[in-house]
Amino acid sequence: MSADFNIEEELKKLPGRPGVYIMHDVHDVIIYVGKAVSLKNRVRQYFQSRRGKSPKVIRMVSEIDHFEYIVTDSELEALVLESNLIKEHRPKFNTMLKDDKSYPYIRVTLGEPFPRILIARQMKKDSSKYYGPYPTAGAVRDTIELLRRLYKIRSCSKRLPEAQGKERPCLYHHIGQCDAPCQGWISEEAYRAHVDAAVAFLNGDVKTEIAALTEKMQAAAEEMRFEEAAAYRDLIESIRTVGERQKITSADGDDRDIIAVATAAAAAPAGEQTESAADAAEEDQAENAATAAVTAADEAFAKDTKYAAEEAERKCEAVVQVFFVRGGKLIGREHFFLTAEDERDRPKILSSFISQYYGGTPFVPKELMLEEEPADRALLEEWLSRKRGSRVQIRVPQRGMKEKLVEMAHENAANTLARDRDRLIREAQRTTGAVKEIADLLRLEKADRMEAYDISNISGFDAVGSMIVFEKGRPKRSDYRKFRIRTVEGPNDYASMEEVLTRRFTRAKEASEGFAALPDVVLMDGGKGQVHVAERVLEALGLAIPVAGMVKDDFHRTRGIWFRDEEVPIDTASEGFKLITRIQDEAHRFAIEYHRLLRSKGQVHSLLDEIEGIGDARRKALLRSFGSLEAIRDASMEELAHAPSMNRPAAEKVYAFFHGKHDTGSDPLS
Repeated sequence: MSADFNIEEELKKLPGRPGVYIMHDVHDVIIYVGKAVSLKNRVRQYFQSRRGKSPKVIRMVSEIDHFEYIVTDSELEALVLESNLIKEHRPKFNTMLKDDKSYPYIRVTLGEPFPRILIARQMKKDSSKYYGPYPTAGAVRDTIELLRRLYKIRSCSKRLPEAQGKERPCLYHHIGQCDAPCQGWISEEAYRAHVDAAVAFLNGDVKTEIAALTEKMQAAAEEMRFEEAAAYRDLIESIRTVGERQKITSADGDDRDIIAVATAAAAAPAGEQTESAADAAEEDQAENAATAAVTAADEAFAKDTKYAAEEAERKCEAVVQVFFVRGGKLIGREHFFLTAEDERDRPKILSSFISQYYGGTPFVPKELMLEEEPADRALLEEWLSRKRGSRVQIRVPQRGMKEKLVEMAHENAANTLARDRDRLIREAQRTTGAVKEIADLLRLEKADRMEAYDISNISGFDAVGSMIVFEKGRPKRSDYRKFRIRTVEGPNDYASMEEVLTRRFTRAKEASEGFAALPDVVLMDGGKGQVHVAERVLEALGLAIPVAGMVKDDFHRTRGIWFRDEEVPIDTASEGFKLITRIQDEAHRFAIEYHRLLRSKGQVHSLLDEIEGIGDARRKALLRSFGSLEAIRDASMEELAHAPSMNRPAAEKVYAFFHGKHDTGSDPLS
């Protein structure tokens, strides 16, 4: 599980809104994409009881490391976005269609003198206007049939006006559903007025028709013509389905990025909730009742971690959300945390983000859609156009689907800011907050850089020292250092530590690369004795660096801190104590790993060099050929004799060394 992603906490933040959820494994690979009418209810189900779940779902949940989600305005948008993301990322737990069928569109052939209304499976860059995609082909067909009947739109494929008068009018003219443009009995202007009315219907002006059909449905039901009433009911549902427009896929097929920014300054006060937030709060009332009892304790803890919260606020002043539209389809998104001099200056934030982000990415889309105009818009457009090699436009849509899409990007940016601010605050409490606790405990001005030291040996054999570094509560592994003890014979940890510290801080005074940075505090793996060793070394080198000891109890667990000749009491439940424990464990781990490495090298050298006639060249050749001492031991006489750099007499000596001793019960590898 990611250290900074707590699934239980993130589940509590899920909104009761439609959207798409995206499951990632520990390597950040997308393993499943799903849609939901309510993200809160759907995603929670995965992490509840395994009862009733299929083996596939149980396996998928076991591989989930973290998840993300995109809020949409309708279930239809979630459905189409889910399809786009599955096709783009091909998650292993999603069912993949072999024939890759697509959702249907309604196509109005506006490029023709007498346009038609058709069903289409693909959007093309032509003069037609496309609506959709829609979730069911049946609803699309019902709506097209209704439009043809209401607005007398032709259904034939004749090429008009060239084919006018060449054939008799079709049946649709005789039943009053077509004005026979194939005969020239209606002008292009009059016919276009019918088409414009149908287009208005597709643009969402459906209330009049739904009201009329509802009236007919009710009349049929009152007269007990229930089959006819059911037909009207189904037609109304089809119209509503088609009338529910979505913005996840656009008709132009262009590449564009939609960019929106949410800032901490723009966040609403806690008491000001939107309607959807209020609804979500009402749904969570029962759940929150259980946590109300510990509110006072939480507030007390918040006071102690005020520094951490303030630090986290500084880290997440703004979130920029980018939706990637490729080929007209929304295929993904990414968010970025920013810090700004003035988080209220949104145009400047947008301008700075665009210049930094597109300065480092090789692809620049044809269009950027923003919620407001950035600073230096003309200059940015010129720079982006040069980078792309063709014109790039920055647009601020004011109405229509594009404006709604920008709004959706902003809403998701705000959700990310609210969600991840809590995560960053928790992470700050574990890191910078814990550092501040330690500094306050030891009455130090700061403890941003802490170095910890440990010694590892077995009866003085191959003694080594380790130096690990934590900066702002996080390990800085690039500054870790290993020391092989040179001057100390036997198991003398104090003398070994004195050598390690002397070498490390002498190099610091010489400004040696990798050792120039000095710590704010030195942490020793031990108590009073190790602390005095470090203080003596630092004093001799003229360095005034405070030293503290990490004391362990009889069970080898961290107990407290030894500082200035006394054990300082520390709350074992505090983040500061937990950080001290992590540092001590890391120093111990790093020293043991280095010592284990040296022991293994020493074992290889000592065993093979004990064999008469096996020098350095043959030893290396044997290890390269067989890979390990175990493989050499298990090899036959013939295999040894035919190995590189070996001959028969040498092979006999190697074989006798291993098997002769093994036969007497003393295996040199045991």
